[in-house]
Amino acid sequence: MTMKPDDTWDPIRTLRMTGFGFVILGPSQHLWFNFVARTLPKRDLLSTLKKLAMGQVAFAPTINGIFFSYNAAAQGENGNEIAARLKRDLIPTLLNGLMYWPLCDFLTYKVIPVHLQPLMNSSFSFLWTIYLTYMASLEKAIPHGKE
Repeated sequence: MTMKPDDTWDPIRTLRMTGFGFVILGPSQHLWFNFVARTLPKRDLLSTLKKLAMGQVAFAPTINGIFFSYNAAAQGENGNEIAARLKRDLIPTLLNGLMYWPLCDFLTYKVIPVHLQPLMNSSFSFLWTIYLTYMASLEKAIPHGKE
């Protein structure tokens, strides 16, 4: 979905994204939603808003930082290049996430049973991953001091 008309399908990139989903994102969502449900078991408005805030403050920066680091490392970027990518891409990604994830999380926490929340989140993540893949496909960030 992020391909230009003259691009070809990149099976290695697809494998990287699939690996991230199966090995990192899926298990972390399962752990996260169970943790949140144990920490704040109620589904009232205040509890739902607290869950939403916890996700934006703790889960989003962590999982997005892991995504960018994983993807960059899988493409052969070194530590300085990964740090430069995080410095360039993480904050804008989190800010853009504030326009998308609060509504998704509100619906998930308020309406969806806990055992189905990772599945619902994965459905929302499908669209978000298109955005992340676009961000990850940007040219390498130049480490500070090497401009």
